Order: sequence, then C-alpha cells, then structure tokens
Amino acid sequence: MDGTAEHLKLMRVQRMATLRAALSEITRLAERQIGALVDLLLRLWLGQMFLISGLLKVADWPRALLLATHEYPVSWLNPVSAAYLGAGIELIGALLLMLGLATRVAAVALGALALVIQLNYRALDAHLFWIASFGWYALRGAGPLSLDHLFARGLLESPLPFANSIIAVLAWLREHLAPLYQLLLRSWLGITLLATLLAWEPQAAPWLPIDSAPFWPFALQLLLGALLALGVATRLSSFAAALALALTGMMSTAEQGSMYWFTAFALLTCFGAGRWSLDHVLGALLAHLWPADAIAKAQGRLPRVVIVGAGFGGLSCAHALRHAPVAITLVDRRNHHLFQPLLYQVATASLSPGDIAAPVRGVFREQANARVLLGNVTGVDTVSQEVLLEESRLPYDYLVLATGAAHSYFGKDDWERYAPGLKSVEDATEVRRRVLLAFEQAEATEDEQERRALLTFLIVGAGPTGVELAGAIAELARLGMEKDFRRFDPAQARILLVQAAPRILPTFPEQLSARAQSSLDKLGVEVLLNSRVERIDERGVVVAAKLNDAPGRRSGAGNSDARVGGGERIAARTVLWAAGVVASPAAKWMNAAADSAGRVEVAQDLSVPGMPNVFAVGDTALSTAWAGQPVPGLAPAAKQGGIFVARLISSRVLGRREPRTFVYRHLGSLATIGRKAAVADFGFLRLSGAPAWWLWGLIHIAFLVGMRNRISVIWDWFWAYLTLRSGTRLITGGAKNLEPQRGTAAGAAAQTRPRLQSA
Repeated sequence: MDGTAEHLKLMRVQRMATLRAALSEITRLAERQIGALVDLLLRLWLGQMFLISGLLKVADWPRALLLATHEYPVSWLNPVSAAYLGAGIELIGALLLMLGLATRVAAVALGALALVIQLNYRALDAHLFWIASFGWYALRGAGPLSLDHLFARGLLESPLPFANSIIAVLAWLREHLAPLYQLLLRSWLGITLLATLLAWEPQAAPWLPIDSAPFWPFALQLLLGALLALGVATRLSSFAAALALALTGMMSTAEQGSMYWFTAFALLTCFGAGRWSLDHVLGALLAHLWPADAIAKAQGRLPRVVIVGAGFGGLSCAHALRHAPVAITLVDRRNHHLFQPLLYQVATASLSPGDIAAPVRGVFREQANARVLLGNVTGVDTVSQEVLLEESRLPYDYLVLATGAAHSYFGKDDWERYAPGLKSVEDATEVRRRVLLAFEQAEATEDEQERRALLTFLIVGAGPTGVELAGAIAELARLGMEKDFRRFDPAQARILLVQAAPRILPTFPEQLSARAQSSLDKLGVEVLLNSRVERIDERGVVVAAKLNDAPGRRSGAGNSDARVGGGERIAARTVLWAAGVVASPAAKWMNAAADSAGRVEVAQDLSVPGMPNVFAVGDTALSTAWAGQPVPGLAPAAKQGGIFVARLISSRVLGRREPRTFVYRHLGSLATIGRKAAVADFGFLRLSGAPAWWLWGLIHIAFLVGMRNRISVIWDWFWAYLTLRSGTRLITGGAKNLEPQRGTAAGAAAQTRPRLQSA
C-alpha cells in the first residue's frame, strides 16, 4: 500500500513538474521569439508614421511653419523653433527607433512630442497609444532584433566613458520600473474595457482610449477587462482579446484604433503581466510547490542519459528530452554542430565554415537538464554501463549513439590522401585549398600539359554530394574568377564526374536523374557512367569504362595520358571522393551485429538487440523502418530517430506507455546543380529546375541551427548570386591537415576514426 501511494505521489509530482516546464517553455518562446518579432514590427510601424510626417514637413517647409504658427502652436516655443524641433525629432527619432539604436532616447523624444500633440493640438486615442508605446520602449528598450541589443555587450566591455554606468542605469530601469509600467499598461487597458460597459464618455476620462475601445458581448468584455486589470491569466486573456479583434475589430470602421489595441494586446501576450500581478504570485507558488528539482528529490537522482554525437540525431534527441526528468550528457569530439548538406559550398568557396556550424554549448545554453562534454569516445562498457572516454568513464542509464559516418574507400584506404571526402569542416577547407591552389599553380606553371592536368577536377561518385560538388566547381571556374588570371581562362577547367552506376543520383527517379544530368551538361561537366575507379595516385585516376560510349556522351579519351591495364588514365591533380560512407565503430564498441557498412542492426524501437537501454540513430543504425526498407542516411531520418528515442526514454522514465515501433516518414530527397537548378522528389511531387532550387534553398536554410547562421547564409547567397563573386576564396592549411601518416593505410584509418563522433 505504501509503495503504491509513493508511486502515485511520484507520478503526480512528475506530471505537475512536466506541466510547469511546458508552461515555462511556452512563456520563453512567446517572449524571446515571438516577442522579438512583435517588438520589431511595432517599432517599424510607429517609426514609419513619424518618418513620413517629418519628410512631408521638410518637403513643404513653408506650410510646416504656417501650421506651427496657427494650427498647433506651442505656448512655450516660438513657431520656427517648434517646427525645427518637431521635424528633427520625427526624422531622427523615427530612424533611431526603427533601427533600434539609442532606442530609449528616441522613445523619450517621440513620447514627449506625442504628449505635446495630445495637449496642444488635438486629443486622440491614437496619441494616447503613441505615448503608451514610447513609454514601453523608454523603460524596456528594444528587443533582440535591434542594434542596441547587438552592441550592448561590446559597449559594456568598451573603454567609452560612462558606458558601464549608463548600461547599469538602463538595466535598473528595465528590472524595476518596466514591471511597474506593465502593471499600468494592462490596468489602463482593462479599466478602459470596463469603462465602456459603464457607458463612460471620453470627457469623463480623457486619458482612457474609450473612443477606439472594442465592443464585445457584455460577459466577454467584463471578463477580459477584469482579468487584465487584476493581472490574472494575462497572456491567455490578451491573446483572446487580440484574436477577438482580428475576427471583429479589424472589420469595423475604426480600423486604425483597432490596430493600436491589437498591438497593445500583442505586447501583453508576449511579455505577460510583469512582476506586479497575480500571475507572478501564482507562478511563485507553483515554483515553491513543484520546484525544478522536485522529481530529482522524489526519485533520489535523475536517470542519466548519455548521447554520443552532436549531429542531427543527437541534437534532436537531447532537445526532445528538455522537459523529461532526466540528466542529459551530450558528448562529441568537436564543439560544434555541423550542417553537412552545405559542406560542398564551403569546399567551393561559396560559404565560410562559420555559416554552417553552431557551437553546441550555445544551442543548449537554456536547457537546464543538459550538459555538453567535449571528449573522444573510445568504447562502451555495456556490463558496467559506462561510456569510455580517453581519460575517464561516463556512467549511463540510457545510451543514445548518434555517431554518424565517415568516408568509405572500399578497402582502398591509401586513396584518401589523394582524394579527400567531405564530412567535416576540416575536409571542406582542405578541398577548398586543393581546388583554389590548382588554379594558382596553373597560373605559375610553364608546362601546358601540367596546366591541363591542374585544371582537371575529377569527382568520384554521383550521388547528391558528387553532383553538387561538380556543379559548384564548374560555376566557380566559369563564373566566379573569369578575370582573375592572365595566362589561362579558368573556364577551360575540365570537371569530370565518375559514376559506377548507369545513371547519376540513383536514389532519385530516372526522370529527375536525366534532368540533373542535362543541367550538368549545360555547365560543361563531363559525366562518365558505368565507370569504375581502379587506381588513384598523385598523378591522376585510372578509370575502367565499360558502357560509356553512348551517343552524345563524352568519355574523355582525348585527354587521357595512357592506357593502364584495362583502364584509362586521366591526368587530374585534384580528385575528390563522394562515392561511399562507412558507419562509426559503434558496433565494435559493443560487439553488436552490423552490416557491411558498419551500421548497428537495431530493433523496431531503435534499441540494440539484447541492450534495451542502448539506442542507435541516424547513420549509426541499420533500421528497416521505411516500409521494410533501410532508412536512408538523411538529416530528417536522423532527426526523426532522435525524437522517437527521446519519446521512448521519457515514457519509460515517467512510467507511461512506450512507443513500440519507429516508423520513418520520408519527407523527400533534394539535390542542387549550380546556381539555378535542382531536383526534388517528394513521391507525390517531383520538381526540377528553378522551382526545385528555391525549395532546396528554403529547406536548407530552415534546417540550419541558429538565426545568425540563417541570416549569414541568405546574405552570402544574395551577394554571390547578384555579383557572381564568392567572398571566402581563402587558401589555408596544408596537406598535413589531412595526412597525419602520409602514404600508409594505418594513417588513413587513423584519420578516419576521429571523424566518427558526430551524426
């Protein structure tokens, strides 16, 4: 009996703690994401009104002086001074407000101007909302999408006089007076709603926006007004009021007044009632009854979840466990999450590494139950349930392996030093170094034959990575550096794409493969199908072509150096590998069954057979959850697997019914060819050309981690596509970065192993 009661108590604590965590997440999302956008839109809306007014005054200055003299004179200023001061505040203050630069100063000036207009010219509800909005910005400042926010930290550490004191004063205003202002704002709105029920006239309360107040059914207006005035369920009631306005107020004749009310409700929806409210009291009570560590205290300790790999699978799993009563440790040998699908753009000088990578610690900065550990995993002790690091052991109750994959040279590991693959930032910068250095050496050489070899770029493998690399290198040569060299035309560069299969992009429908090949032909890429690479060395590649002489197909025989055995030697100083991958050694760590590519054979719930608390996701796992077919090694597959495992662990910890079977939902396949063509296969929809390219770009930007990376990539693409210039054509590093033990299979294998701890 006692055990049952204790279990029920624990379940109740878990449910309440989970509910409180979910509410906190919603609050954080409302304030930091949606609130930032509302803040920006409101600043832009208010700023443009004053900016247009100022521009109209400057454009017709005699009329502005006439109005300042007779229409709205200010008793304590002469008309000329009033006109200059008003126009200056409107122009400068509006620009500063829109940019979010010196926002508080601009808000005070504009608020004073609005107050003068209300008192000396004409009393309107719009002016009252102007004053209220500028008071909000004067005390709180601009949100994250502002120059103030961008410069704040730098100013704090700068040698500018009084910078620290000014920032400290502004922080005090935000901390102590902004909550009081939130009290006044919601009380002002709530009392106005109640005043309309009492049929007050504007003359009875000139500082209440009664004229523009919405009119709803009596019960609704009474309830919303009371809740706002008291500060109870403020976000919910404000959202309901904004929704009611959207459904009714926007269609009324008082559209401008409704917009002001809508923006006021939007602010309260995002930022809440503030400290001086019953909402705050109730929140403090809940925190006291169910503190953040309530589950840990009830259980004695939290279950330990160790996730190896900070790729898509690992990050998705850790993020999905943010509300679960577990202690998460995320281990990776690198400190950043890498968006691998855009690595080829780093390799071809279109993007910089920082554009497609995000520090893992920054991603989990706000997730209290997760810690990040930089370390190199060397094994797993499944008996003692510990992950083995180079110098320590990490105990676990649940283990998630999301360790990704590395290049596979099909037993020819010595080829790696001549043909690097593309799986890490180091790989991408090495490929960029080799590609750009080839052009530099072609400019310097006196040997025409050597120049042709230097300007020959051969990519092995025509999957998405190989196709994207070939197209990007072709455009770099033909469009990106046409006036950079004097002794040769970069457009003379020869790009070959070697594929062992009878068509490129073999996982795509045949029709899309044909369109992709047509796009490559237009870029001048030579596609060698049914061709097998037999040898790679410092001089080039030996390719055995069997059925490659179809009509219209360029075999490259005219540029070969010689016949070698049954193959054809192609002199190419830059060879890139995109032909295959091999999974991490996770299967060997646990002596688990694996396929020929090293992927761990997992059960229907992605657990390792015989180890119900060990899971593998992404490229690490061999799962037949795609209607009986192996799940592809794509980012969406890794994310879906990570989320499924997180749901299973959370359900198991909370004593709920566990999801039994992972089902992969294929979201589609995409590949891009150059700057304006792509192919996309969604099963029910197949696209190619420009529409597929736009879709490819939008999806890849959405998958990037962090707003800064998204904005940076958009800007880099925009600049490159308009100017045909790449801003990251830097030659850095050297061959030793990729070849720790040059020329030996052991060295190549040693280089392959460290890459394997990110999904």
